[in-house]
Amino acid sequence: MRNTNKNPMINKIAVFLLLAMAMTFTVFAGEAEAGEVSNMYATFWSLVPPLVAIILALITKEVYSSLFVGIIVGALFHSNFNLKQAYLTIFTNQTDGGLLAKLADSWNVGILIFLVVLGIMVSLMNKAGGSAAYGAWARDRIKTRKGALLSTFMLGVLVFVDDYFNCLTVGSVMRPVTDTHKVSRAKLAYIIDATAAPICIIAPISSWAAAVAGVVEGVNGLDLFIRAIPYNFYALLTIVAMLTLTITNFDFGPMRLHEKNAQEKDDLYTTDSRPYADSEDNVVTGKGKVIDLVLPVIVLIACCVTGMIYTGGFFEGESFINAFAGCDASVGLLLGSTAALLITFLLYIPRRVLSFTEFMTCLPDGFKAMVPAILILTFAWTLSGITGLLGAKEFVAGLLASNVGMLQILLPVIVFMIAVFLAFATGTSWGTFGILLPIVVPILDPTSELLIITVAATLAGAVCGDHCSPISDTTIMASTGAQCDHINHVSTQLPYALTVAVVSAINYILAAAIQNWMINLPIAIISMIATILIIKKIYDAKEKRV
Repeated sequence: MRNTNKNPMINKIAVFLLLAMAMTFTVFAGEAEAGEVSNMYATFWSLVPPLVAIILALITKEVYSSLFVGIIVGALFHSNFNLKQAYLTIFTNQTDGGLLAKLADSWNVGILIFLVVLGIMVSLMNKAGGSAAYGAWARDRIKTRKGALLSTFMLGVLVFVDDYFNCLTVGSVMRPVTDTHKVSRAKLAYIIDATAAPICIIAPISSWAAAVAGVVEGVNGLDLFIRAIPYNFYALLTIVAMLTLTITNFDFGPMRLHEKNAQEKDDLYTTDSRPYADSEDNVVTGKGKVIDLVLPVIVLIACCVTGMIYTGGFFEGESFINAFAGCDASVGLLLGSTAALLITFLLYIPRRVLSFTEFMTCLPDGFKAMVPAILILTFAWTLSGITGLLGAKEFVAGLLASNVGMLQILLPVIVFMIAVFLAFATGTSWGTFGILLPIVVPILDPTSELLIITVAATLAGAVCGDHCSPISDTTIMASTGAQCDHINHVSTQLPYALTVAVVSAINYILAAAIQNWMINLPIAIISMIATILIIKKIYDAKEKRV
């Protein structure tokens, strides 16, 4: 029979589609074993899905589709390319890594509800006029950009109990002030991120200290955490670098363009992507004063701390420190934030700052403001879960365990780099030190200074990788708090984080050789300041030539 089709390409496409449909039908017709082990389990391929998501996000500047492509790749790897099993892995609770499983996880749900309540609180403070009143008050007292940035830093230091809470609270309070002084949203997001996890990881009373103490067995976890603080170079040097950049009024990398546009063109965003732009259109209808912002924030902090120690058994007789060490941060933040919301209701309604109808209107408005963060977090958790199903943790742990016999002087820096890579690929700092600390602690003398240095390197690497990763929940929270496009935040923060990481890595080699924090810490601080000043000198020289 003669072919009457004038376009052979159409035939090729039709044949391809028929073959694809046939393959899909065949795969879905067969029942793959749900418990079948992936051929890529605990191999380098287990790290490919998050790397795909990260690379795509940086290239396309679009985070939702990038995360979802990473999820698809991971599911295909996990199911040995069985399409039906991959589909079920992504969307059901057939495994612990699926979308439904992650949304059914009580910890994750607690964080999502906490996010929604925070969004509602921010919406209420805006609508009541508390944020506007505080902005006007702060504008009269904070006269310079440097003052606005340093004030943001100081507030971040004060809100040290939890990084999620830190990111969202500092962002909502300081955003009107930094906007007035033409601070780009990317710079605000960096300041928030640099005073969230780095502050929490060096604060003995925080959810992070509790998490570290909870994963270390055989020794006093809280004591180990406190002794590791002077060696936590990445956290400490991030703060040093941020202050040096602020005081010298210097920026480098993509951040330089964002700050230049903000100061010279009044463009706080630089790019067209503005996922939180609608929230700026909120109309102030209340008669709020500064107290209507400050008091709810203070109540929020007090209630969240109370909620955390409540879940740790403080009111059943546990000490404050032990209650923090044993708390459930997700439940504690949920209980605290909802209690603060109720108190805010009692603060606003009887005083007629807002009407009942206006108050209720803020509930869906606050939820809508948090939708981008919720969507990114949900995808990030799913990707992290599927990466776990592929044995990424076991692969990295095996690499570390097989190299414990190397020169001990290099052990801290090697652990630091492994922690950076694992946290970057999985988007979780808690998961990273939860994997590595049980490996690191038993292989070293519990009385040695090298154990303290290596533990600190583990924690520092986890925070560093978390900072650099676009799929990190803390990075997502910082973007949300600053109302900054997420990819803009990642791309502008990355050069800063990598610079601090390199200086930290060099100082871990020195620390393993010297093993005295009173000597090592000053060397680390001086080397960080010197590095920033050298980069500044290079930039200044280039601008003079131009």
